[in-house]
Amino acid sequence: MLSGAPDLVASEGSGYATDPELVRGCLAGSPGAFDLLVQLHQRAVYRLCYRFMGNHEDAADLSQEVFLRAHRGLASFRAQSTLSTWLYRIGVNLCLNRVSAKRPATVPLVGDNASDPRAVDPVDRLEQGAREQRLRRAVARLPPRQRAVVVLRIYQGLPHKEIAAIVGSSVGAVKANFFHAMGNLRRLLGPDEAGRSGREAGEDAS
Repeated sequence: MLSGAPDLVASEGSGYATDPELVRGCLAGSPGAFDLLVQLHQRAVYRLCYRFMGNHEDAADLSQEVFLRAHRGLASFRAQSTLSTWLYRIGVNLCLNRVSAKRPATVPLVGDNASDPRAVDPVDRLEQGAREQRLRRAVARLPPRQRAVVVLRIYQGLPHKEIAAIVGSSVGAVKANFFHAMGNLRRLLGPDEAGRSGREAGEDAS
C-alpha cells in the first residue's frame, strides 16, 4: 500500500533509494527510470481506478492515462507530498471526470457536501463472494465525491489527511463525506451488510 512514511523504492540494484531520487532520475533522462516508477506504482494505481470505476476496461484505460499524465507533468512534482499521493490525485481526478462524462443513474442519497464531521463505523471490507459484489455495486451508486473518499479510506487504507490532499479538500470535509457515504451504504446494503467491522478505517485514524 502506498501511504505513510517516505516512499522508499526498495528496489535492489535500482540505484534509487527513494521516490524523489527516482523522480530526479526520470527528469535527468536516466535509462529505465520511468519504467521503474511505473513498475513500482502501477498496481496501486490500477487498484484505485478499478475500485472507483468497478470494471477492468475503465481501470486499465485510466491507470495508463495516469502514468501518461505523470510523465508529462513530472517536472511539476515538488515532493511536497509523496509520489503516491500525487499519482492518486491524478487518478481520482481522471475517475471523477470519467464518471461525470458517463453520468450514471443514481438513487437519491444524503448530500455530497455536508459539513457534519462525525465519523461512523465503516463497512466491512474485502469480504468474499456475493457480499463483496453487493458492496462494490453499492459503492458505485454513491455520489462521485463520496465514492472517492470511500475508495481511498476503506480500500486504499489512507488517513484522512492524505485523502484531503488527494481530493483537494479539508480534513473536516473528508470526514463529513465519509460519514454520509457510510450512511448511504447502510441504506443501500441494509443493517446486516454494513457498519459492524472494519473499525480500523474509522474515526481513530489521523
